[in-house]
Amino acid sequence: MKPSPDPQTFGESTLLGSVISVDEEPARRSSVRASMFDACQVGVVLRAVLFAEAMVAVTAMFDADNAVQWLLRFALLTGGVLPATLAWLIVACALKSRLNRLRFWLQWTAGVLLGAGAGLYGCGLLSVMGLLVRPPWWASAAAGALLSAMLLAGLYWRAKARTPAATAARLAELQSRIRPHFLFNTLNSAIALVRAEPAKAEAVLEDLSELFRHALADPAESVTLGQEIALAQRYLAIEQVRFGERLQVQWSLDAEADQAKLPPLLLQPLVENAVKHGVEPSATGAQLKISTLKRGGTVVIKVTNSTPAGAGERGHGLALANVRERLALLHDVEAKFRTVFKDGIFQVRMEIPA
Repeated sequence: MKPSPDPQTFGESTLLGSVISVDEEPARRSSVRASMFDACQVGVVLRAVLFAEAMVAVTAMFDADNAVQWLLRFALLTGGVLPATLAWLIVACALKSRLNRLRFWLQWTAGVLLGAGAGLYGCGLLSVMGLLVRPPWWASAAAGALLSAMLLAGLYWRAKARTPAATAARLAELQSRIRPHFLFNTLNSAIALVRAEPAKAEAVLEDLSELFRHALADPAESVTLGQEIALAQRYLAIEQVRFGERLQVQWSLDAEADQAKLPPLLLQPLVENAVKHGVEPSATGAQLKISTLKRGGTVVIKVTNSTPAGAGERGHGLALANVRERLALLHDVEAKFRTVFKDGIFQVRMEIPA
């Protein structure tokens, strides 16, 4: 059998890295209310601006006989609509926490009224600049309210995607995270250590208890990277007892990256997949490296593992698609996700806002 890659070649200069996800508590599903004012992300801002500008472009066509007139009309309307849209987004982001505490119908009412105010603001700007002979105040307020309602609908359905789909989804996530055979292997390892090394057996059970505590905890939208690393370290401490020298772990952590936000229980399943596809099938074991690095306003996370000769990427697809979707829900276009398999090395790379 072809030996595992040489340790000196187990680098990350040409590789990337990341895996899986978790849904929310079924028992609390009915009480989870989608946020309609999550307007603080770059992706949301870009989509809102593009939507507003598309509406302006179409509206300008109604009062233009040729392309030049359409362009002039488009520029005029943009001078009012773009500042109004940005003002709506800024206020919605700033007041997000307070608005989300309102009743559902009051959230819609507040959002629509905010849109009407933004419409009046845009009309006022054009009027002050002398670009409107007869400012259409009522029409501007109505247009702002309508556009706001449409934007709220988009934000609402986007937020709904964050809530769990079904009870079965939650159970499937737990199975993918702490599989039955992992539980049995851990308990067997602890039993084997009870007489010879009771303190070590106790540590193994404490680590296992911590894993279950996090898996069954109340859902949260995000946790810090530092918390995810601590959980992954507990998991690897358990697996180290089981695999011994076959599991070679290397950590390269940047303390400045610890406050970055991740979906909960994201890193541990990624590490679990690396152990499953790298260490378990190899008689000689595998090398596993987890690294974090803060670069300006971005945090780079890499999980790299060697694989047995003849192994490929098969078996990672569902988990990778899962984590890609969850990162997109949390960070939208600000998150990047890539994987590569080359020369017996599999790596996942994530880039998230710091």
